[in-house]
Amino acid sequence: MSQTITISVAALAGANAPLTIIYAAENEAPAGAGAALWARTGLDWAQAAAMASFTGKQGQALDVLGADGRLLVLGRGKAETALPRNGWTDRGGSLLVKIAATRAADVAVVVDESGADAAAIAELAAGLRLRHYKFDKYKSARAEDGPADLRIALHVADPAAAEKAIADRAATVEGTLLARDLISEPANVLGPEEFAARAAELAEFGVEVEILEPEAMAELGMNSLLCVAQGSDRPARLVVMQWRGGKADSQPVAFVGKGVVFDTGGISIKPAASMEDMKGDMGGAAAVTGLMLALARRKAPVNAVGVIGLVENMPSSKATRPGDIVKAMSGTTIEVINTDAEGRLVLADALWYTQDRFKPAFMINLATLTGAIIVALGHEHAGLFSNNDELASRLLGAGLAVNEKLWRMPLTPAYDKIIESKFADIRNSAGRPAGSILAAQFLQRFVNDVPWAHLDIAGTGFGAGNSEINASWAPGFGVALLDRLVRDHYED
Repeated sequence: MSQTITISVAALAGANAPLTIIYAAENEAPAGAGAALWARTGLDWAQAAAMASFTGKQGQALDVLGADGRLLVLGRGKAETALPRNGWTDRGGSLLVKIAATRAADVAVVVDESGADAAAIAELAAGLRLRHYKFDKYKSARAEDGPADLRIALHVADPAAAEKAIADRAATVEGTLLARDLISEPANVLGPEEFAARAAELAEFGVEVEILEPEAMAELGMNSLLCVAQGSDRPARLVVMQWRGGKADSQPVAFVGKGVVFDTGGISIKPAASMEDMKGDMGGAAAVTGLMLALARRKAPVNAVGVIGLVENMPSSKATRPGDIVKAMSGTTIEVINTDAEGRLVLADALWYTQDRFKPAFMINLATLTGAIIVALGHEHAGLFSNNDELASRLLGAGLAVNEKLWRMPLTPAYDKIIESKFADIRNSAGRPAGSILAAQFLQRFVNDVPWAHLDIAGTGFGAGNSEINASWAPGFGVALLDRLVRDHYED
């Protein structure tokens, strides 16, 4: 069972816990409330810092035991260097690592430097919670795991303002953590039906949830999506989530997620190595679900739609074969060249349905779509493809603000010709060159003139390695990015 974490705020005066943490700038003694706490140790600062080779650089720590308990001084770098907002988030993550190493259960942290306003404190708290996350529900508890509960009090100049900001930011954190949970669940636990049931729980927060079963999807003509699911005994689901927080006449914004709960590749079966990671092939759907939770939790003044296509891609006597031709909901016929290029088949119908029913101001889809994007961008950036420069620019800016970075890739008619088929309107695969671009060109066929962006998160959705705010396999990429986009540009 994971350790629980509770974060509270308090006034600067009276910070006192078994472990108290203060900060010191580079080549400077602790200042403000930190100076008073240091004075209570009775130690000479210059002498203690010299003995510990502590200069206040980021990452350094000076640990002393006084009459009032343990005092940990952390370096915060040069005093004149102002942290950006996402720098405060990272500080929260690194602070959690320091706290965990002490195995303390009750901690007081004094944060009173210049720039530590309510928004900064909220980011610090977010970083603490994001780095604290572990997906260990299937692991047995061990004595060495530390205390069952961790309580952290942040002592700040304006507790009331900080508490309000933390509560607002916590909504996005909760959405990110939900996405992490969904991505990390094994496929034997989280199939299409189970995922849909998890999404339905958002009704508790005011999200309207509809779940379409295969019969309803077949009546709508969603043969592209359904052909991916037909090799599995687990039936497909299309989940529609609506948050109505904006004005009644406001055009909604729409988010569409690929939800392949497990991807064997189908008849075009994948190699065995690392196939276990394909439980994360629903990372786009997880991000959309997490985003809808975040918008509802903070009561965002926006009308938003989230649509996720949930399937399992399995080989069997019922599975779609290479060479099969299916008709998508749009009427477009698709030759299936490779059954492992299945995500675009799911999104084709989900995108068409979304633009046709909701007439959104824009659509953004997220998908762990192609290995080619990892070849191009590694694990540092997600690929951004868009038919609208303004939407693309806003997404790039939001990504920089929350450190979920994007890199724009090309879409041109020359690439579009490559996906034409000899036997159908288009084909779902055309070989290795420009693989991520061709997948995006395929998707563009199903958005009409709606401003649209496709985020290929194959390199950032799971297995990307640790960061300051994530030590888990699945970072929940996309929730904070899209929440920032909505906050900055699309709220009523």
